[in-house]
Amino acid sequence: MIQVFVGYDPKESLAFYTLAHSILRHASEPVSIAPLMRSQLGGLYRRTRGPTESTEFSMTRFLTPLLSGYEGWSVFLDCDMLCREDIVPLVRMAEAAPDKAVHVCQHDYVPKTERKFLDQVQTRYPRKNWSSLMVFNNALCRSLDADYVSSASGLELHRFAWTSDARIGALPLEWNWLVGEYDYNPAAKIVHYTLGGPYFDDYRDCDYAEEWFAERRLMEQVAQTSDATPAKAGLSPR
Repeated sequence: MIQVFVGYDPKESLAFYTLAHSILRHASEPVSIAPLMRSQLGGLYRRTRGPTESTEFSMTRFLTPLLSGYEGWSVFLDCDMLCREDIVPLVRMAEAAPDKAVHVCQHDYVPKTERKFLDQVQTRYPRKNWSSLMVFNNALCRSLDADYVSSASGLELHRFAWTSDARIGALPLEWNWLVGEYDYNPAAKIVHYTLGGPYFDDYRDCDYAEEWFAERRLMEQVAQTSDATPAKAGLSPR
């Protein structure tokens, strides 16, 4: 069973469900998807949300290895994404390099805008967006315990100070394609609406927006179908 944790924020709840639907619809193997909800973390997470944390899961994402019991492999995704391909090869790619503690898409860019969704400040720092999709080798991430995640600075966490550079594996950028920062790419496997998803009025016409709306319609159609069979829901059986 592939373990996937998706960051959850009440302001983007629809984004979570649409992403989860897209992951499950394309998956060729069983996938377990858990919303990473701050309200459910109890005493594991004890820090106050800071002014630069644009979502409730800005820091809680780093609890993924702990929540996985430091066993096996786990994937973390921001909720403002859409999965366009089978997620299984992503995990297999990481498993092929078991000496790495975490695998990420190693973006090298400077954000084009000063603000992003809901008029929030666009924070700039090295390794930005590396942590928006992470495949954790949980056994090698024991430094990410509740005390450390609750006390380390945001830059320490998001710049991966908790591991060595040699233990950070690189994934192809197609697995975390930054909408609005990169040009349209028909081969993108997971697209990331990092500036703002099409569920916000200001971004309804962004690249891949129609794909997101189509996925949402499929999800709603399945929910409204009494027996939810793939044929009646308009989904191709896998």
